[in-house]
Amino acid sequence: MSVIVTDGGFGSDDWTGPMVAWDDETAEAGPGAGLDVPSDADPETLSARAQAAGMVRIDFPSFSDGRGFTLAAHLRRKGYSGRLRARGHVIADQYAMARRSGFDEVEISEDLATRQPEEHWLRRADWQANDYQARLRGGR
Repeated sequence: MSVIVTDGGFGSDDWTGPMVAWDDETAEAGPGAGLDVPSDADPETLSARAQAAGMVRIDFPSFSDGRGFTLAAHLRRKGYSGRLRARGHVIADQYAMARRSGFDEVEISEDLATRQPEEHWLRRADWQANDYQARLRGGR
């Protein structure tokens, strides 16, 4: 089982649609389906394939692999407005970065949720308040 992390804390997965594997280039992920994306996906190919998907789930094979953040930001800049989920080895310290790059939620294992309980994630849930880049641009 997985734990879904949002700004409100831990929850269960409420996605009920099918997931289309990235490698299955013949399958389309429409509004009721999600697209599973590896961290090494080509951003332009992803933009084209993801636009109709109800959810895009980007894999994080390791907490030190930040390519998923880049893919999420790219998708949002290209106009993707569906549900965007990070899955895998994202740690609580990376939650604010995940939200700022465009993710709506993070899917973690129960094991990680035990090691980094909900209060660790909630400390980073006010991700907009501590955006130093916005302050430097005069935003806060």
